[in-house]
Amino acid sequence: MNPFKRDLGRRQQLGLFSTLASTELVELFSGCGFDWILIDTEHSPNELPNVISQLRALNGTGVSPIVRPAWSDMVLVKRVLDAGARSLLFPYVQSAEEAALAVSYTRYPPQGVRGVSGASRAARYGLDTGYLRGAADDICVLVQIENEAGLRNLEAIAAVEGVDGVFIGPSDLAASLGHLGNAQHPEVQAAIDDAFRRLRAVGKPCGYLTTNEAEAARRVAEGVDFIAVATDTSIITRAASALTQRMRQG
Repeated sequence: MNPFKRDLGRRQQLGLFSTLASTELVELFSGCGFDWILIDTEHSPNELPNVISQLRALNGTGVSPIVRPAWSDMVLVKRVLDAGARSLLFPYVQSAEEAALAVSYTRYPPQGVRGVSGASRAARYGLDTGYLRGAADDICVLVQIENEAGLRNLEAIAAVEGVDGVFIGPSDLAASLGHLGNAQHPEVQAAIDDAFRRLRAVGKPCGYLTTNEAEAARRVAEGVDFIAVATDTSIITRAASALTQRMRQG
């Protein structure tokens, strides 16, 4: 069983976004106490070979990988799933219809439209003869809400069969609300608070990313089900900048 999917909604899971296409950094961060690491291909230079390398680096570590496809696209999703991803975060979902399409990309016919390969890495190159029959039960579908349209349709999106969790993306949401680059604006934070309240009301696990440590602590305390509290870049740049500042002051 996919451990991330198994634990989703049952215990809080803390995560990190991997954006630098670095297998070594993913390997390093896998020993730092995170429950999951997201391998991003939407805003990052991660291509399929990078994704596979990072999946391998996490194998056996107890840290669950999540992959964010560059878009909710049947071909992109098929390739990521065949590479061995089991948990996917679909960006920019705005309606129940788009959420249902995302789910269909992860299901073989007749339940969906995923192309069939029994010799993929996910099927252990054909050695796992039960993969095709059991794949859907193991795949975790997470959808990302990033604009006002997604917020309006939040309950309908959450109710789509096969959607396991809903992730609120603060950066694009802030831009959608007229506050580009300022996810901490009171209007944006109020919209996020309301989204989490509504998701809890319908019993759907919710996720989030913030590199603001004060907000991260608040969201953790609120019980957000799966929350990324940093990115690889935020950890490195903050630590490096703080070090050089201390040395110059000294």
